[in-house]
Amino acid sequence: MELYKDNQLKIYNSLSKSKELFKPVTEGRVGMYVCGPTVYSNVHLGNVRTFMSFDMVFRYLLHLGYKVRYVRNITDAGHLENDADEGEDRISKRARLEEIEPMEVVQRYTVDFHETVAEYNFLPPSIEPTATGHIVEQIEMIHEIMAKGFAYEVNGSVYFDVLKYNESSHYGILSGRKMEDAIHNSRALDGQSDKKNPQDFALWKKADERHIMRWPSPWSDGFPGWHLECSVMSTKYLGEQFDIHGGGMDLKFPHHECEIAQSHTCSGKQPVNYWMHANMLLLNGQKMAKSTGNFVLPKEIITGDNSVLSKAFAPSVVRFFNMQAQYRSILDFASDALEASEKGYNKLMEAVNSLDNIEANKTSTFDVASWRQQCYAAMNDDFNTPILIAHLFEAVKVINQIKENKASLNAEDLESFKATIHAFVFDVLGLTNETKQNGSDKIDGVVELLIKLRKEARDNKDWALSDQIRDELIALGIQLKDGREGTTFSIN
Repeated sequence: MELYKDNQLKIYNSLSKSKELFKPVTEGRVGMYVCGPTVYSNVHLGNVRTFMSFDMVFRYLLHLGYKVRYVRNITDAGHLENDADEGEDRISKRARLEEIEPMEVVQRYTVDFHETVAEYNFLPPSIEPTATGHIVEQIEMIHEIMAKGFAYEVNGSVYFDVLKYNESSHYGILSGRKMEDAIHNSRALDGQSDKKNPQDFALWKKADERHIMRWPSPWSDGFPGWHLECSVMSTKYLGEQFDIHGGGMDLKFPHHECEIAQSHTCSGKQPVNYWMHANMLLLNGQKMAKSTGNFVLPKEIITGDNSVLSKAFAPSVVRFFNMQAQYRSILDFASDALEASEKGYNKLMEAVNSLDNIEANKTSTFDVASWRQQCYAAMNDDFNTPILIAHLFEAVKVINQIKENKASLNAEDLESFKATIHAFVFDVLGLTNETKQNGSDKIDGVVELLIKLRKEARDNKDWALSDQIRDELIALGIQLKDGREGTTFSIN
């Protein structure tokens, strides 16, 4: 279904710093590029939050009926320490320290990344290109930039001339930085740098004797600059001008700013119509980051083998926790917040599990069409997942009222109600029903047996046994609810 024709999606564009009506380059099709991981270590939860946000965006675009080409790269070369043009390549450094080949490092952490996103129920991207798989195209783009006079070669390295580019274009268009301020705040070059100006950035770096990862080029045996790969791969697979480019807030400058300069130089066009940036995840009140050691791994959350949380949590609980904040909001990760999310998630899944047992009535006491429209309105407002979740909990309330014979839905409304809940809970938010896994059917059977025994005790006026069954179930986190149609239960 082409639902996008009936929905006016608005996206906050980091370029214009405002929400804009989404109009793809080609009707019915969306090209989206997201900066992927640098595979030199395990991906941490802060990274996963960014990728999870764009997985949600991808899912909603698919739900609306768009044909989406989603490109998420793997950086397996050229990303130097401190995101600068000096220092050692992160992958080469890990390979040297562990005394293994760089591609062993790449393989190990690429596999880890794929296992992690699979555990958290990510949809795979349409294309997942690597930097090392596009060295030829990167060399070609450098030639093109040099031919247009915006890059220069010194001692085997090639640099983008930011000051020259800024004479005719705006370097800082995305981040809002002014070149005058950048010049004023820059340190003078120490005489050992090959750059003309401190603001210039590397397109190609000559490899020194220690550098393991190197490729032949017209300028030297070396490696491409970190920023170049994304310009090359986004252009190759999505064209000179495409719809959405996403990444973490920390990539806005300099990475995305440099991408714009490179691509704009080659095509003469603004390469991306909508720039989207996901905000950071905090731990102990500080940004989660490998460089500071302030992070937790996604797999450690599932196993409970960490010093941050009180217990293990299911992947969908973590996903639900993330979706309770809008992707542009800072989110603080803490054990009590996850426990609260777990309770909310269980309540939502309990209601979803009840849907199959709900029967249609002749009349409806709930305006399903209006509620459904509100769900779409939330997502159309820059993917506002917390508002969507609030509307889903309105549905939970209705489900509970129907179970207590306090509300009803006719056949048409009930079908729409069920379809909408399943679409947003599973297809869009990407949750899985963990309550139906890990032997929960057997647990349900045991609880139903205890409910039956409790009913027999009540029929026999054995109130002590009845209360004992109820109280011991409560102690195990299982709440009984007596109603006209019998006794139901929920697991907290």
